[in-house]
Amino acid sequence: MAEEADGRGDLPPTPGSELQAPHFLQDVIFHGKFKLLKALTPQESSLCQHGLFFLDGQRRVDYVLSYPSKKPSSGRSGRQATHLLTENAVARSLRRGPQSRERHIPQHQGQRAKEPSGVDVELGCPAETLNGHEDQKILRREEFEGKLRDMGLELEKDEETKISGVSFVKIHAPWNILCREAELMKLKMPTKKVYEVKQLRGVVEKISSLVSKVVEPLHPQVEEHQPKNIKHLSHTFSREKQHLFDLSDKDYFFDSKTRSSIVFEILKRTKCKAKYSMGITSLLGHGVYTAAYPLHDGDINEENAVPNDRKVRKIMEICNTMNNITMCPLCDRVCSYWELSSACATARASHLFDNPATVFFSIFMALWAAMFMEHWKRRQMRLNYEWDLTGFEDEEDHPRAEYELRVMQKSTSKDQKAQHKIKKLTCQDRLPAYMTNLVMMLLMIGVTFAIVFGVILYRISTKAALYMSANPVTRSNAQLTVKTTAAIINLVVILILDEVYGAVARWLTVLEVPKTDKSFEERLIFKTFILKFVNAFTPIIYIAFFRGRLVGRPGSYLYVFESYRMEECAHGGCLMELCIQLSITMLGKQLIQNNLFEIGVPKLKKLIRYIRSKQGAFQEEERQKKLQRYETDHFLEPFAGLTPEYMEMIIQFGFVTLFVASFPLAPLFALLNNIIEIRLDAKKFVTELRRPVAARAKDIGIWYNLLRGVANVAVIINAFVISFTSDFIPRMVYQYMYSPDGSMHGFVNNTLSYFNVSHFQQGKEPMDPLYLGHPVQMCRYKDYRDPPWSTTPYEISKEFWAVLAVRLAFVIVFQNVVMLMSDIVDWLIPDIPKDISLQIHKEKILLVDLFLKEEQGKAGNLERRSCVEGKENWSSSNNNNKHSSSTAAQPRSGLHTNSTNSL
Repeated sequence: MAEEADGRGDLPPTPGSELQAPHFLQDVIFHGKFKLLKALTPQESSLCQHGLFFLDGQRRVDYVLSYPSKKPSSGRSGRQATHLLTENAVARSLRRGPQSRERHIPQHQGQRAKEPSGVDVELGCPAETLNGHEDQKILRREEFEGKLRDMGLELEKDEETKISGVSFVKIHAPWNILCREAELMKLKMPTKKVYEVKQLRGVVEKISSLVSKVVEPLHPQVEEHQPKNIKHLSHTFSREKQHLFDLSDKDYFFDSKTRSSIVFEILKRTKCKAKYSMGITSLLGHGVYTAAYPLHDGDINEENAVPNDRKVRKIMEICNTMNNITMCPLCDRVCSYWELSSACATARASHLFDNPATVFFSIFMALWAAMFMEHWKRRQMRLNYEWDLTGFEDEEDHPRAEYELRVMQKSTSKDQKAQHKIKKLTCQDRLPAYMTNLVMMLLMIGVTFAIVFGVILYRISTKAALYMSANPVTRSNAQLTVKTTAAIINLVVILILDEVYGAVARWLTVLEVPKTDKSFEERLIFKTFILKFVNAFTPIIYIAFFRGRLVGRPGSYLYVFESYRMEECAHGGCLMELCIQLSITMLGKQLIQNNLFEIGVPKLKKLIRYIRSKQGAFQEEERQKKLQRYETDHFLEPFAGLTPEYMEMIIQFGFVTLFVASFPLAPLFALLNNIIEIRLDAKKFVTELRRPVAARAKDIGIWYNLLRGVANVAVIINAFVISFTSDFIPRMVYQYMYSPDGSMHGFVNNTLSYFNVSHFQQGKEPMDPLYLGHPVQMCRYKDYRDPPWSTTPYEISKEFWAVLAVRLAFVIVFQNVVMLMSDIVDWLIPDIPKDISLQIHKEKILLVDLFLKEEQGKAGNLERRSCVEGKENWSSSNNNNKHSSSTAAQPRSGLHTNSTNSL
């Protein structure tokens, strides 16, 4: 019972709940006691006392480093190890100088005071269990922390934590260090000057207010720190011009994101003397530290937020049962003849997307994509203005630790007699990595093609098996069953390969050893985009452009492995199947990958981390207290960058624009998904992930180029979908070239060719030729070929070439017209909003006025000071003259007195 009481740790008391150490995992997962995880959240009323500040309650924690430590039992060996390492630390501090010595001596005394407990403060483990590897980590950690102190940062260790096996180093950047780094980083900070931002007027103002009211329920309920129409004039920070800035509250002049980015910059460039130690990234990679992260500002109260119709207005000729058109079998042997009227439902559904309105909708979406890109450029400039990034230019990043390590290894491997020092890696050094990248990328794309081919074989074999069924319901729904199951299989494969391709792309990028983080990110993004784009859209491209065109004809079909006959589209065309594939893939990726995975995986990892820490810490009495903020954030998932978030949007943009002609509901589903996901992402970033380090950027970088590339490709693909996948062009050609009365009557009959059933290959004819109740002499199939009674039986007819020519002409005209209209939109809409350009110009004028006033004030102060000093000098000189004249008279009188006295 005592162990059970100790095992409760810091869990909140719940009535009737008993928590035992061995059953923690069982209680959480099988009995639903998720309230146990709420022990990780500090109370909001005591944020200042729970890890956001140093123990003095004054200095804010700007960054946290964690490293593994073990609680030793007790004994003389632990005390000896503590003493030896402390003496080494003090000796090193003596060599660094008096300031470092003053910082280390109190720590040394504190460690001496703790010696009787047998705890090794720096090592965290008994001396006999230490090996050389752990000693090296401790020495490197000690040296790194000493370097940080030399850089001016203030450190505070917390080794008596409630998390077993983890110790923390809290880092605080004092005011003078923040000012120095802000000047080096050229950060723009608010000055004393405040001005009113000009508001929009007229129709634009009304439209903007209407849009803001519509989207207001989607915004989080967050208080505004200052009115939207009031803005501080910003200027690049300079220590010499501190009088220009609003320093009324120095504690909050640099906000938390700025402070953490400044400290992270110092951590990246602080190097150790140890071999291959190049900043915090190298130390994290070698396990010297297990994590480095800024803290969340506090807890939040979560909120959640979350409604079409379409009509068919034309009766298709296919549904006319009076025609009784007999169609050729859809597969060999097991399939029999069928009547065209049985495809009425599929034809009606296909007409939802295959109609003249599809062309205009595709043109509209192409123009929408162009307007979206222009709007984003304008939005980007507005954000640059609001975030004080106007005029910001990307600077050269620090070289990555892996790059410097490779350069060092190359330098040491070269001949020692070489005089010049190697400073960079050449293309020859990266040639093996480039060849590996090329081979692996082609291999991964080949894997995608192979899986698509496997799904094709699945469809062919499953369809044949379903048609062999004795159940008539199964045979009648064989097509729909095969289409749906194949689309689901494609979705599962896409989700699995997405994770695999993401890991492969990162591994290939690491092999290249890019010099900077920016170069690494761009190469990673490009490889990931290529692999995931091919993975997501290869099955769709096959259905849109290849299925049903590599079939052959009755009596001369194309076979795979000499037994699998290539599949063909239903008579309504492949557009309906393309819509099914697109809808399942898009909705599945958004619901499963983008939402469930994003929230579920971080929660699961957080649960596993918490369970691991609980299992070894149930007997500690200090766990009954609330965890500190930095201990709470330690359980969160490390922030892995924004690449997955951007990649989701790029793939979604592809679904919305590339095949919108075949799936017009894609924009609606994308909008609904984004309304939900934007709140899920907000909760994930605040409650499930460690706080990312803020980084300045003038734009979204390579992502904008990818968006523009997808938008341009979308125009071409939609042109091909309308021209080759739908029946829009064949209908237009028939109506204006072959119809006797200019109507669509007889169009279906015009698209069907004749086949004499006696020309079937041996063993390929239907097993039940009387399935329709009467013998069949001729069957029809969809193609433009000459009839069997012509002089050139089964050859491609003239109508085929006429339709093909019109199709190609339509692609060229559609592409050029839409591209021209997009360029016109690009030219008409300015990249910088007019009000923003006016505000930037106004800021420049106000900034000049501020400088002039400050200089005039300085000049006036100097003039008044010089006048006062002149008056003081004049009065002092007069006093000196009087004093000198009096002193000159005194000797003469004295001399006379002395002479008189002598006489």
